[in-house]
Amino acid sequence: MRRLLTVFLVLATAAGLSTAPAATAAPKHRITFDRYSMLLDGRREFVWSGEFHPFRLPSPDLWRDVLQKMKATGYTAVSIYFDWNYHSPAPGVYDFTGVRDMDKVLDLARETGLYVIARPGPYINAEVTGGGFPGWLTTQAGTARSDAPDYLAAADEWLTAIDRVIARHQYVDGRGSVILYQIENELAATGESQRNYIAHLYDKVRADGIAVPIFHNDKGRNGIWVPPDSGVPGTVPGKVDLYAWDTYPGGTCRPDATPGSPNTAPDWGLYGPGGAKGGASASPNTPGFTAEFGGGWFDYWGSNGTYPCTAVREGPGYERVFYGTNIANGLTVQNFYMTFGGTSWGWLPAPVVYSSYDYGAAIDEARQLRPKAYTMKELGYFLQAVPPITKQDKADAVTPSSAAVKVYHNVNPDTLTHFYVPMHNPSKNTTDDVFTFPLSTPDGSYTVPQSGTLRVRGQDAKQLVANFELAGQHLVYSTSEIMTAAGGTALLHGRPGEDGETTLRYTSAPKVEVLAGAVTSTWDEARGDLRLNYVHNGLARVRVSGADRPPVTLLLADDGTADTFWRQGPALVRGPALLRTARADGNVLALTGDTAQASDLEVWGPGARITWNGRPVPARRTTSSSLLATVQLPGPDAVTLPALTGWKQAPGSPEAAAGYDDTAWTKVDKPALTADDYGFHTGDVWYRGHFGGAVPESLSLGYGGGGAGMLQAWLDGHYLGQHVLPSALAAPPTTGTATFAVPAELRGDGDHVLSVMVRNNGHNEDGGVNDAHKEGRGLLSASLTGVAWKIRGGVPDPVRGPLNNGGLDGELAGWALPRHSDAGWAAGQVPAATAAPGTTWYRTDFTLAVPKGHDAALGLTIGDPAVPRSGGRYRALIFVNGWQLGQYVADVGPQHTFVLPAGVLDPDGRNTLALAVTSDGGPGNGLENVALTNLGTVRGGVPVRVQAPGPE
Repeated sequence: MRRLLTVFLVLATAAGLSTAPAATAAPKHRITFDRYSMLLDGRREFVWSGEFHPFRLPSPDLWRDVLQKMKATGYTAVSIYFDWNYHSPAPGVYDFTGVRDMDKVLDLARETGLYVIARPGPYINAEVTGGGFPGWLTTQAGTARSDAPDYLAAADEWLTAIDRVIARHQYVDGRGSVILYQIENELAATGESQRNYIAHLYDKVRADGIAVPIFHNDKGRNGIWVPPDSGVPGTVPGKVDLYAWDTYPGGTCRPDATPGSPNTAPDWGLYGPGGAKGGASASPNTPGFTAEFGGGWFDYWGSNGTYPCTAVREGPGYERVFYGTNIANGLTVQNFYMTFGGTSWGWLPAPVVYSSYDYGAAIDEARQLRPKAYTMKELGYFLQAVPPITKQDKADAVTPSSAAVKVYHNVNPDTLTHFYVPMHNPSKNTTDDVFTFPLSTPDGSYTVPQSGTLRVRGQDAKQLVANFELAGQHLVYSTSEIMTAAGGTALLHGRPGEDGETTLRYTSAPKVEVLAGAVTSTWDEARGDLRLNYVHNGLARVRVSGADRPPVTLLLADDGTADTFWRQGPALVRGPALLRTARADGNVLALTGDTAQASDLEVWGPGARITWNGRPVPARRTTSSSLLATVQLPGPDAVTLPALTGWKQAPGSPEAAAGYDDTAWTKVDKPALTADDYGFHTGDVWYRGHFGGAVPESLSLGYGGGGAGMLQAWLDGHYLGQHVLPSALAAPPTTGTATFAVPAELRGDGDHVLSVMVRNNGHNEDGGVNDAHKEGRGLLSASLTGVAWKIRGGVPDPVRGPLNNGGLDGELAGWALPRHSDAGWAAGQVPAATAAPGTTWYRTDFTLAVPKGHDAALGLTIGDPAVPRSGGRYRALIFVNGWQLGQYVADVGPQHTFVLPAGVLDPDGRNTLALAVTSDGGPGNGLENVALTNLGTVRGGVPVRVQAPGPE
């Protein structure tokens, strides 16, 4: 069925609900879709999207940096989770200011030129604490993700708040770029309660003024929550407009953190098995839509640190094969999770992950482009340069000359443009094979290539096009891949050292000028074919003119050279490390971007003059129809980082002392000891239990601590020890029992006090729809009876939000804040050869002088990064200017380096570093060396304002 399914765009506003005025106004734009692709105002779009979580980058000005890098590397859309927990510290309280300003990120997406896939939950999973549920939801009686009235009331409260924001940024009313909306994530339960729940969510967001197509993200292609008219046996229909699913078929890295053997790329569309579990076949009337396709994988406490390995394993070869297979299968809405992973700073992480959420993504945690980002650029530019790829049918099977190779073959039924995607058969093969294949289009039949060889080396695939209008020319076929075209210039590329062959059709022999490189040409009078043969080596330039078509400059590059090109708006640019924007202003083409070293600048585009980051660049006109700068763009200046000295330290566990005054603490007067019952949902929580009589020989304390969680205990001020939950598991235990022997001298009759600190490393996610997020944190049980317990935890930071702080005495006293006076503290020793049990605070100030107009991505490194686990039984919370940016756990690992984003960090001023170091005590368990680290510097970047530190 090829009928267009038009989304109802104008919906009534629920009575009394404040939403965007556009919800009742006539739509300015239309979003429709059919089985091939999305259509925006009737124009087919290939939605090539990357996942980015603004809550994992606590510097709003740097959101622009990430979004511009996504746009520059070929993405047309960004997918954004909105984390309920991040905005709501208590029922009825919602904060969308500062780092939680979601209007800002949506404005930036539109300014950057990216469509938005909005994913507000209520449940998001995303390896965040509670799967995105706020801490206060843990005490609800009703089952989450169901039609329980108390849960629906809470979910509606969140949706009312976030939908007010999203509704202001919809494409349909012309005020934003939101084109898709997700109402739930990986909801695998399909009972009546969940069917009611999905219907309720749909009706709610429509009433809130959401007028774009709505979908649910199915976990692993189960055919769950397809549109009601899908009609595929075995599927579960729901009140949604589109069907989408997620999958991560790339495999994992081996324990030694080296790339493993590649898997076979699956077919989940045109070439798939069909049926309810066949991917796109579960919803035959809607576009093939992967709401999450693996762009990496998360890492867990106690691993060997697999992010660099994952980035290689799911790097360029993986992208070409797996994402290329998706393209061949007609999946025209693809979102890659993650494209920028960022940092699970503060107490944001779920128990399964540590502070870094790098993910092995195309843009690393320090905002640097990995090699895989350039392959994404090649693919993304290609999809934008070849519009017919948005509508593909299977074409006649193609049999290549080598059985080791397979070739997907599709055709656009309207333009008759043909697409050929060769790769190994199966695609996981890593051999080197040479082949030819038959090509038949309205232009004729050929054996391709006619001269030279076509090769697949290892894990690789190519996107080849035939019968296509390219840069004013008629392309018969090419064994090079199209990257982009701008005006009368086209850029094609291939693997270094491989042969290339491009055939164009004319009514008479054109003039061929080889401007650079080694290119031969052959004219076939009978066919009207001009065949160009070359080797992909550097950059060859060919000018073709005359005949019946306008002149064209063909740029024939190897991949590495092609990756030095950027396309923004009207401009094709070669040379710099990044092109952020391009704007034509009269006779001037204004460019902005970054350089990582002294770089050429060559521009194809409008205008006779160039500016770079606001400054004129002298340039000359070339025979390639370009402007070439006569001087190189300067690279970055050196950045000198200060040594961290002048440490001060202070003891930080006064709560352990027998005589500590806890009269102001909260009394434990409920059946449960759990911290959530008393409103303490994040970080460290302290208990003090008063009791009388003799003490038994041992004490047992059950507790919930999340991944790598910990408990420490003192009896009458004497340290009993600590207990750490096991790690090195993808699904770590999140509760445990600590048992301590009580020394004889502490067992006598009398009044006693047991002091206990529990570190909560996050609430479980609720992926199983079993209320796992309600598992208790803090103390769960105690072997002692007759104890009068008191509890104290953290309070939300008014600037940094509800996930920044826990309940350490120093946190509550403001010791992490930059304006706190540490004049009375003792001189600190870092590294420290030994440590006292409990928490010790360390503070120092340092001044940075990053040159203006530069972007220096800086980090803090503790210990030796070459050793995942140092063995020291201690952990450190890292505070920079009051922002808790991560947790280092020496004996668990694997993370040693923590990104310190500009904005939180003042790159041209004074900064305060505070470390809350909690140790088991004794030699070898003290703080290791601490140093600043430069993770990448460019000349350029975006303007970044330093965030106000907030109240003391």
